[in-house]
Amino acid sequence: MSEPLESLPLFPLHTVLFPYAQILVHVFEERYRALVADCLRDEKPFGVVLIRRGEETGDEFAEPYMVGTAVRIIGREESEDGSMNLRVQGERRFRIRKLDESGPYLVGSVEPVVELEVEDNPRADALSMRARELFAAWVQHQISHRGLAIQVRFPEDMTALSFAIANFLPLDNLDKQQLLEMTDSPDRLASLIPLLEEQILSGPEPTMLEPINPDDLPGWISRN
Repeated sequence: MSEPLESLPLFPLHTVLFPYAQILVHVFEERYRALVADCLRDEKPFGVVLIRRGEETGDEFAEPYMVGTAVRIIGREESEDGSMNLRVQGERRFRIRKLDESGPYLVGSVEPVVELEVEDNPRADALSMRARELFAAWVQHQISHRGLAIQVRFPEDMTALSFAIANFLPLDNLDKQQLLEMTDSPDRLASLIPLLEEQILSGPEPTMLEPINPDDLPGWISRN
């Protein structure tokens, strides 16, 4: 017997959020202020979904992609005009099975996206090692102009590792959405490896990208 679907408020954005990652969300529209108030009152999460068609603001609901990430509010700053800045943390993925547009904000009837169990085998170990090496090299490349030497600390869990690397890379939203929807961690790392190689070997110079500061990578790096 299938599990019952969960009712989850949805916040469509022009961004992809991975599990374990954090983002800041500026909330000023009345409907999303209502969403936040309901989630805080009921101590429940909401879902961040990438917009397929439409805009983040306006009278019409944006059309979202069907896989997103449920988030918890971990920080909030309110302004005198009623707008607020939220810091949210990605927790788990979901797949939308039905959309409800009858209320002030979108609500999805969702089911979990289940990651396949990672098997202990030489391929998985090799992919994990290669991804770690390339990501450490990419981070060093991005901050080399600061004259710093760093040591990257990685999550032990392969799924967390793959999502963390995907979160930091400057990828197009469609590439990020594809990585979000994958359910096999070694395959996700296999997809990330050529993207890392491209960033290192043929990408723009660090000054042409948004610079990475060591403070942007808490828990990831330590200064030598």
